[in-house]
Amino acid sequence: DIRTFALEIEGEPLKHLPGQFVELSAFGAGEAPFCIASSPTREGGIECSVKRMGSVTQALHRLLPGATVGVRGPFGNHFPLEAMEGADLLFVGGGIGLAPLRPAIQFCLDRREKYGAIEILCGARTAADLVYQREMEEWAKAPRTNVVLTVDPGGEKPGWAGKIGLVPRVLEEMK
Repeated sequence: DIRTFALEIEGEPLKHLPGQFVELSAFGAGEAPFCIASSPTREGGIECSVKRMGSVTQALHRLLPGATVGVRGPFGNHFPLEAMEGADLLFVGGGIGLAPLRPAIQFCLDRREKYGAIEILCGARTAADLVYQREMEEWAKAPRTNVVLTVDPGGEKPGWAGKIGLVPRVLEEMK
């Protein structure tokens, strides 16, 4: 029930920073805010990850590749990543809550030499609910980067190699 949409912006490229959001319009269904789930360090348009929940998100999920949507923005504040240069970083997210952190993680990994150790803790109800699974495998390969995955008790699948437990408990274990 979560899809990541790659949006090509017509005209002037969108100038955004990690942490900002856009208003997406599904014509005939309405408009809703969604975080930009891609870093400005990545080429192309933008990406938005959308969980199917209401009328606008259901309309977006029904769209076929190449469909047109309205995009306004970017809006909101951004993460002060330049001020964090040289520091160790900890990113903690769960489920679709990882979407607004993804551009900050990408930004820091694309400028890996500017940051200390990077820890990423991501949780979900079940292993199937973890977003960006293939990308997290790549994140874990970056120098001085550790990715910890956890699922709620009973959410693991056969062969699960991650942690089992709620994010706050796993965070305490990580110290």
